[in-house]
Amino acid sequence: MATPTTSRLHRHPLPALPSRPPRAFSSSPRSPAQLGPSRRPTSRLRCSLQPVEAPPPPGKGGEYRPSFADDLLLAFFRAKMVEEVGWDSQKPGYDGLIEVANRLMNKGKSALETEQSAVRVLQALFPPLLLVLFKALLAPIANGRLASLMVARATALSCQWLMGTCSVNSVTLPDGKSLSSGVFVEKCKYLEESKCLGICINTCKLPTQTFFKDHMGVDLYMEPNFEDYSCQFNFGVPPPPLDTDKALKEPCLDICTSARRRREIGGNSSPDGLCPQV
Repeated sequence: MATPTTSRLHRHPLPALPSRPPRAFSSSPRSPAQLGPSRRPTSRLRCSLQPVEAPPPPGKGGEYRPSFADDLLLAFFRAKMVEEVGWDSQKPGYDGLIEVANRLMNKGKSALETEQSAVRVLQALFPPLLLVLFKALLAPIANGRLASLMVARATALSCQWLMGTCSVNSVTLPDGKSLSSGVFVEKCKYLEESKCLGICINTCKLPTQTFFKDHMGVDLYMEPNFEDYSCQFNFGVPPPPLDTDKALKEPCLDICTSARRRREIGGNSSPDGLCPQV
């Protein structure tokens, strides 16, 4: 029987590794000097960029910054207004919305017709059944106080893209009691960008008051301030008659381009400088 040959792997022996003495295990703790240098590097990597300051939160020294959801709400609201007007602006975003609002204002043959058109736009924002159920089931609870509280918070949360920074505050109800059913708009973007008292009154204030009362069963009195462009929403408070509403007796805004043009040519179509579109 032949003797087996040696494997080729064994023809070249590997070099012997130096042997290490076995470690002596000790139960006593060792000092830091005995442990030796740490494996963690002593130097730290430092970022060369300067720290970025966080933007001021809404309502505290900065303008309201619309989110992606706000952009969707703006597009949805604008689409409903375009359906009512039958025309759209070539400008994108908020500037285009203001142009559509101007067309809505000029389309109406009267202030009442413009108000009714704006009410239809607000109706189109909600499912019809939702408005019916809210008015029938929620509006009567606690003499309307629950509904007033709900719509105040919904307005403050969902309408800042349109009006700017706003917050819930307390208002005085007709019975003299206080309720946190108000919304204070610090500086209304809609008024500031439209530069028109008539657009504020006929496409926002009056139709919004009518919409909440007729379609949601909630009283609303809006008090725009045409000096600092703030606005106070008073949910649960009925509006005064039109002939006593002080907002309808205000003169044209100084920034109104139409009023400036009338002053330049020396014409004024209404007494006491009142807005001819109200």
